Amino acid sequence: MSDIIYTKVDEAPELASASFLPIIQKFAAAAGVSVGTKDISLAGRILATFPEHLKEDQRQSDDLAELGRLVKTAEANVIKLPNISASVPQLVAAVKELQTQGYALPDYPETPSSDAEKEIRAKYDTLKGSAVNPVLREGNSDRRAAKAVKSFAQNNPHRMGEWTADSKTRVASMSGGDFFSNEVSATLDKETGAKIVLETANGETVLKDGLSYPAGTVVDATYMSAAALDAFLADEIEKTKAEGTLFSLHMKATMMKVSDPIIFGHAVKAYLAPVFEKHGEALKELGVNPNSGLGALMANVAGNDEIMADIKACMDSRPPMYMVDSDKGITNLHVPSDVIIDASMPALIRAGGKGWGPDGQESDANCVIPDNSYAPVYDESIKFFKANGKLNPATAGTVQNIGLMAQKAEEYGSHPTTFELSEAGTVKMILDDGTVLHSHKVEAGDIWRSASARKAPIEDWVNLAIDRQKAEGCRAIFWLDADRAHDAELIAYVKPILETKGVADKFEIMAPREATRASLETITKGENTIAITGNVLRDYLTDLFPILELATSAKMLSIVKLMNGGGLFETGAGGSAPKHVQQLMEENHLRWDSLGEFCALGESLTFLADARGNAKARVLGEAVDAATQGILDNDRSPSRKVGEPDNRDSHYWFARYWAEALAAQGDDADMASHFEPIAKALAENEDKIVSELAAAQGKAVDLGGYFHTDDAKTAAVMRPSETLNSIIG
Repeated sequence: MSDIIYTKVDEAPELASASFLPIIQKFAAAAGVSVGTKDISLAGRILATFPEHLKEDQRQSDDLAELGRLVKTAEANVIKLPNISASVPQLVAAVKELQTQGYALPDYPETPSSDAEKEIRAKYDTLKGSAVNPVLREGNSDRRAAKAVKSFAQNNPHRMGEWTADSKTRVASMSGGDFFSNEVSATLDKETGAKIVLETANGETVLKDGLSYPAGTVVDATYMSAAALDAFLADEIEKTKAEGTLFSLHMKATMMKVSDPIIFGHAVKAYLAPVFEKHGEALKELGVNPNSGLGALMANVAGNDEIMADIKACMDSRPPMYMVDSDKGITNLHVPSDVIIDASMPALIRAGGKGWGPDGQESDANCVIPDNSYAPVYDESIKFFKANGKLNPATAGTVQNIGLMAQKAEEYGSHPTTFELSEAGTVKMILDDGTVLHSHKVEAGDIWRSASARKAPIEDWVNLAIDRQKAEGCRAIFWLDADRAHDAELIAYVKPILETKGVADKFEIMAPREATRASLETITKGENTIAITGNVLRDYLTDLFPILELATSAKMLSIVKLMNGGGLFETGAGGSAPKHVQQLMEENHLRWDSLGEFCALGESLTFLADARGNAKARVLGEAVDAATQGILDNDRSPSRKVGEPDNRDSHYWFARYWAEALAAQGDDADMASHFEPIAKALAENEDKIVSELAAAQGKAVDLGGYFHTDDAKTAAVMRPSETLNSIIG
């Protein structure tokens, strides 16, 4: 096993790796550090799941499973780039691409009928949504802006949209019948197994059995009423039209791969309610699944003039939609993975509450977030900025995050225990001794789910928060609502640990709405705070605050201290990666910023130095920090426009600054001697390298695929400077 594992992923981060990874491997080798790769891309995981359908030379090892074992050991040192959390349309598109490349994969069965199709569907379903993160995240999250990154953002503040008190932008959430209002929770006093059953007038159906929980696990159960959801959506569509704003739905259909696509489908049906009322049977016969979005629906009914005319008439009568791409007519409801709440809401807030409408103009929006569990964070943010105006990045403090996420904590671990109910009845969670832990009366179409958080990760999370607060000495807030069932169980863990450690006076506990306002007030004054949150808020806040503070969440330092002693170093968010790939393919310009990779690399090398006693790795890591500072100080990050420096240019400059720092350091003479000629060659050939990189831009390129690119073609595109390649090797 290599000393450091660099993950092979998808889209823009993987394209950037084709340029950056050879540089890492060249430099690391000088310190005796090996850097290998493991494939956790969507295409790679698909191939690993269906070996029996492939030729011998097409088969791929299950690298995700192998990494899942590694992260439970003290030897783990993994740099994890953002991967696709696939929606069904993305999964289907990836399968079709692989089939055209000669891989005899089975089709994804939308409506499986035979046992064979059901088995295939079950295998594909393991690849949907957040299939990677729960496997690798065997530790809790420590996310913050690196000091150099924060300093640069303050000295070079990004543009913020103007907020006005009369903005019509608002957040709409259900006032009842949602997951928040129906939640129940309990902490188990002993280890136990459990099953989930649905009792109806026709008997009992086992929804899930074989569940197992250690003592101390917090186990939740809740459901969303389909009737309440439909009534809420219909009402908000009418309110949006009356208010003259954009209708926008903000979900997490990638991570919440079972529940949120269903809720998304309800929104599609609500927006096109007259069409579904008139053509329901015809749409069903055409294979329409509203959960797949408006784009798939339109493709299915193309050629049926009557339905298409009714769709147009319906959309003309509805409020205009928030757009993903106004020029191409891609709406908020086209694809469930196109509008992801933790990216879309911060972007809208940063823009002064504005979203793009179908007319290509910015407008105020009704931000529809059906479940009320975390919607108050965005609602309070919008109210704060309406009252106080935009945040000033030049003077703003920072919000760090300590997130509970180990061992599939909370909602992101709920996929195997989430169900859309086929008939009315009572859902019960029954323990091995016959105790009914949780029970809900439900109707057909309701969405029921259970989630859990184990004792060891909870205690590790609290202790990590204590360590970070001690290191930072700033305000620290547990974002927990005493009136919410799950949070009340967590508070029962948090308070005794803080009191036992004698640090209760260093921490506050607030519900998310109050914590949002307190945090915004704190950073507006130029002070710092730590948000200590559960898994979903970890995800949401480490986009919200970085996008406001830094303009992007891709530049965050993201460290996962694995519970068994290893390290996982994440490199930032990938929400805008599809647009980056599109630009590269059309113009051969990649604007992806690898700053997150630079930060993760430095942390990984320093961790390796500590874990293995490798002094040369420490020298490498310290030089990475110097190179990262050089990128920022000299404005060597990628430009968004073709013809200007892009991702590949930034890698040249990073390699140069890294080599120069290594040649100049005095801790290791052999390393200095080794890198002196490399630094000299990179500097002397600057004009030639920059010219070769610039000459590559402006023309369409062929990567051999989107989800499964051709390695040789990708290398040719991403390493176009022969001079740089000859120096790096």
